[in-house]
Amino acid sequence: MHHGVTVRARTPASSANLGPGFDSMALALNLHDEVSVEAYRPGPGEPTVVIEVSGQGKDGVPLTEDHLVVRSLRAGLAHAVALGAGPAEPPGLRLTCHNAIPHGRGLGSSAAAIAVGLVLARGLLVEPHRLDEETVLALATAAEGHPDNASAALYGGCTLSWTDSAARGAASPPAGRAIVPRAHTVSLPVAPSVRAVVCVPDAELATSTARAMLPQLVPHADAAFNAARSALLVHALTRRPDLLFAATEDRLHQDQRAPAMPATADLLRAVRARGAAAVVSGAGPSVLVLGEGEAPLVAVRSALRDLAARDPGISDGAWLVLPLPVDTTGTVLL
Repeated sequence: MHHGVTVRARTPASSANLGPGFDSMALALNLHDEVSVEAYRPGPGEPTVVIEVSGQGKDGVPLTEDHLVVRSLRAGLAHAVALGAGPAEPPGLRLTCHNAIPHGRGLGSSAAAIAVGLVLARGLLVEPHRLDEETVLALATAAEGHPDNASAALYGGCTLSWTDSAARGAASPPAGRAIVPRAHTVSLPVAPSVRAVVCVPDAELATSTARAMLPQLVPHADAAFNAARSALLVHALTRRPDLLFAATEDRLHQDQRAPAMPATADLLRAVRARGAAAVVSGAGPSVLVLGEGEAPLVAVRSALRDLAARDPGISDGAWLVLPLPVDTTGTVLL
């Protein structure tokens, strides 16, 4: 492992689900956190971690070993140690984070932290191949619980991810060991004309709160509806952006979560009423709008004007409107 050398990496925001692609599709966006780390050998009484944070979430994250980037970094290094590629004694870590990705807004801030931690761990290793892409994706998925945001944060662009199902009739795992599904992802080439606009509210929403609102069972007709729209979404994003409005329809999670974020639901309906492909970004409460050229931004501005006219409580600053290109690099060492 390299000690006394600063390793720096950049990681993008991401928007998961994209409407019907629940827990499987995500899009990386050109909004980045940058993190640097230096490994050192702590002396007696020295702290094992020193963290500086600026930007988004700087007052709400722990400056301890519980910091998500540190936990992810440690997990990557621990894997390398298990393969005999690093010192058994965990190093001290000096971490500097410059955050641009809003926290708790459905823009993949946790996936970005996990991805950048793992890539930084790779950068600290003398033998970086000990943390290959398959291993990094597996570790990121285990930390996130599902591979959608993790894949987009790691690889950039639009990703379609899935995990292996347990084989029927397979033997049970040894006592005390759980079956860990293997994660896979493929990158989809987004049509060059596709543009994204993200609308970020002041309020946060915990992913756990949003997930708790989902029913355990869904009607067969709704599952079939989303399966068809998910397949159409792949075609719309890659070849037929004119089909994005129909391709982003959903029956599995957005209406079910609406009571937890009524302002998001109102904006979503208002933008879609103008023919633009608006979806809840991840678990919310941000809204993602997809389309060609200036159409998404025009629809958002028109919808916000009308909402403000109907409700004086909605000020111009209630939503931060960000036109964002698609990030195509993912998490990279700088």
